[in-house]
Amino acid sequence: MLEAIREVYLKPGDFCFGEGNLRITTVLGSCISIILWHPLLAHGGMCHYMLPSRNQPRGDLALDGKYGDEAMELFMLELKKRRTAPGQYRVDVYGGGDMFEDSTWNNMSVGKQNIEMANRLIDEYGFSLARDHLGQVGRRRIAFDVWSGEVRMVHVDHRKTGS
Repeated sequence: MLEAIREVYLKPGDFCFGEGNLRITTVLGSCISIILWHPLLAHGGMCHYMLPSRNQPRGDLALDGKYGDEAMELFMLELKKRRTAPGQYRVDVYGGGDMFEDSTWNNMSVGKQNIEMANRLIDEYGFSLARDHLGQVGRRRIAFDVWSGEVRMVHVDHRKTGS
């Protein structure tokens, strides 16, 4: 008998890492999802961060996945538990969109700041980017099948759909 697919939906700030018949999904606007997948061990995870960083010392507070730098620390804890290294993972990055066409007045929108942080973190931690779909206007729906590494992304530009 086949094992049922366990689906986890990430809200902003959520983080999920696992294996088996796990599907991780989310919807992104200016937020970013980083997806890590280990092709030999068939495990991986996804984050959904809202802001690049906390912009103040964390102190005794727990890591919070709503910040890009802390979401990456959560990934690194998972890699340490599994005794794997960043170079063994395929990395995809999605999001950082402008939700409104006229938001281009600000050269450093939250989406752009999130994209910059994702690129910096990938380089800083020694990952290699496989795929990305970043910026633009609208939202993205993401579904990541951990057992196979397949990622499906649908980009909806509401200027074209009227919604």
